[in-house]
Amino acid sequence: MSSPRIAVTMGDPAGVGPEICLRMLAHEPITGSAIPIVFGSAAVLNRAASQLGLPFHAPILTRETWEQNYQAIDRPSVLDFDFPPLEQVVPGQMSPICGEAAYRYVTASIDAALAGQVEAVTTGPLNKEALYAAGHHFPGHTEIFAERMQAERSCMMLTSDLLTCSLATVHVGYLEAPRLLSIERICEVIELTAEAMRRMRGREPRLAVCGLNPHAGEHGLFGQREEERLIEPAILRMREQGYHLEGPLPADTAFLPDRRARTDAYICMYHDQGLIPLKTLAFDSAINTTLGLPVVRTSVDHGTAFDIAWQGTANPTSLLAAVRLAAVLCRPPAPLLA
Repeated sequence: MSSPRIAVTMGDPAGVGPEICLRMLAHEPITGSAIPIVFGSAAVLNRAASQLGLPFHAPILTRETWEQNYQAIDRPSVLDFDFPPLEQVVPGQMSPICGEAAYRYVTASIDAALAGQVEAVTTGPLNKEALYAAGHHFPGHTEIFAERMQAERSCMMLTSDLLTCSLATVHVGYLEAPRLLSIERICEVIELTAEAMRRMRGREPRLAVCGLNPHAGEHGLFGQREEERLIEPAILRMREQGYHLEGPLPADTAFLPDRRARTDAYICMYHDQGLIPLKTLAFDSAINTTLGLPVVRTSVDHGTAFDIAWQGTANPTSLLAAVRLAAVLCRPPAPLLA
């Protein structure tokens, strides 16, 4: 298989997205495993490169050139949207115009993927407040992708060398999370996670399912018996189909080193149950990916970091890892359960 073309969205122009994209474009080892195409503003990248003293030699493509010649692109490049106006970009400052820019880059990358112009999408960080200020009321990238791609099922998975977690519920309040759980939803997340891990590990994965309540409910003492009503039946159903599952596990001990050593991925019931341990262990290197979409989508696992934007200190490790993972997930699927 030739190196896949991967659309890399620049993210919010006022955040660290331009800097990490510049560092990725200058990172020679990425070439060979993938061909990243930055969907963003060439003017913003030029200004950031000049301010930070970073190299910027990637070819700049117009939208027309891209539409006519995307199949011939064989090296890291920039697809220029000529937006937002450079004078309206203030590094480190939230603004609706930058939220609009980030949204345009994302939706264009989705359309390019659906049209077969790229094999995968890797997203840079956007700012949710700026996104809302621009009139786009989505909690984050995941929901934009799911809606625009009309995905019947999807889930967020975050992965690193130390820990991988998939989430049954994502950007909702704690009161809402139990209401969104069902046997079907938990089974769906288990299935999507197992399929992704087969591509990444090349074998049948070992999955651990967390309980919802403290001590996994303590046999019904805590919560509304979600473990007994929802989580245990989902585990039983998927075990009967041949999946390798442990659980439901108490979340306060699920992520101890010995358990992590024998677990390929965790199925978590709510956002912070998985993200607190993952970001504690692998903040700079973790990758966010949306499973269940018709095309591969990965992302950095950090925000716009306005406090360090355009200061020359942004770490591109997560972006590089996200592009590499996108290339891996483009591979043909591993065999199904034996």
